[in-house]
Amino acid sequence: MNELHRPISDFGPDVAITASASAARFRPGRRAIVAAAIGNGLEMYDFTLYSFFAATIGNLFFPSSNALTSLLLSFGVFGAGFVMRPLGALLIGNIADQRGRKAALTLTIALMSIGTALIALTPSYGTIGITASVLVVIGRLLQGLSAGGEIGAASALLLESGGKERRCFLVSWQAATQGGAALLDALSGMTLSAGLSPEDLHAWGWRLPFLLGLLIAPIGLYMRRNLKETFEGNRKTALTGLREVFSENARTLILGVFLMASSTASMYVTVFYMPTYLVRTLHMPAVTAYAATCVSGLTLLALAPLFGRFADRLKRRKPLLICNSVLSMLIAIPNFTLLSSGPGLPLVAMCVAISGTLSALGTGAGTAMMMEALPREHRATGMSIMYSVGVTLFGGFAPLVVTWLINETGSRMAPLGYTYSAMIISFIAMLLYPSHPGRD
Repeated sequence: MNELHRPISDFGPDVAITASASAARFRPGRRAIVAAAIGNGLEMYDFTLYSFFAATIGNLFFPSSNALTSLLLSFGVFGAGFVMRPLGALLIGNIADQRGRKAALTLTIALMSIGTALIALTPSYGTIGITASVLVVIGRLLQGLSAGGEIGAASALLLESGGKERRCFLVSWQAATQGGAALLDALSGMTLSAGLSPEDLHAWGWRLPFLLGLLIAPIGLYMRRNLKETFEGNRKTALTGLREVFSENARTLILGVFLMASSTASMYVTVFYMPTYLVRTLHMPAVTAYAATCVSGLTLLALAPLFGRFADRLKRRKPLLICNSVLSMLIAIPNFTLLSSGPGLPLVAMCVAISGTLSALGTGAGTAMMMEALPREHRATGMSIMYSVGVTLFGGFAPLVVTWLINETGSRMAPLGYTYSAMIISFIAMLLYPSHPGRD
């Protein structure tokens, strides 16, 4: 019998015991999946919560005689967090590939907690002046640094936490927990809008959801510190590791950035920007706007894992993703036309649920395909780069760009032009992106 195909027990008890221990060590099980998912959800909750209170934050920390200017400044700081994400991808993603996934994931949640604390606890501009603006910007930059390294490390750990036949399902929890984060963000906004007067919400109520994130953070930190590692790391120097990532995967990284355009633009326009759009542009009640976002977040949370299981039954990822992209482009125009007509909560909820369903359909297969195109030793860094740069280019400044477009054109349909352009870019990138289903 060939040596490569002999049972492990044939090599003696010492080797068998060592191999069994190693297998147990790298079988993190459900606890690791829960820890990665909960931590990722908490990270996204803290990072995206800012967008739901952008108008209030703009008035308190970036005051101006013009309300639109304050809002644009606030969205500019929201986008500044995304500028830090590529740096976080390089630094923290490299830690995940050199030192292991656990070290990187523990660092990301600590950085996110510090950034969130700065935003939640800083007195307003009216109390301490320009210092307040500076502290909020620093907090947002720390959040961006953390989020930049989170997705790659968390997705790598999820992908490596089970067999190849479950990969789409496992990585789908990364998107599902983003939906859960959006749901929790929107529920917070809806509850506060319904339970507090506008004056109380503006004065102090908006801080409560940020403080909730701080209270939950120790749980996520504890779970991650007690994770079982799925990859010990390659122990190369930081410079060597980064040089190899770019030299060996340059084409894949570039295509991956553009592949992120559609999902990112759709997420940040139809989920995180939606409360501002429904209230400011369509003049709907704040509670109604938050309720619609709850539907979108719940749809992604509930359906992403189900579609992930379905994708695992397919031999190839790309055909499903191509069909999903074509369907999304066909439905986008009538769906957003109905949404922008301001028909009331039931139809608005239906429109955002349709968008959420299409996003959920491709998320597990798409993430698995992106990561399988990378060798294991470059997986966390490469995925972090593709995700963070893609999100920065097409998502981070989406609220700012869309707000400006609506103001300049006077058209309620301006957000559709932005998201549709991103869909076309991603479709072309998908056709060219390499596919290696089942790659170790």
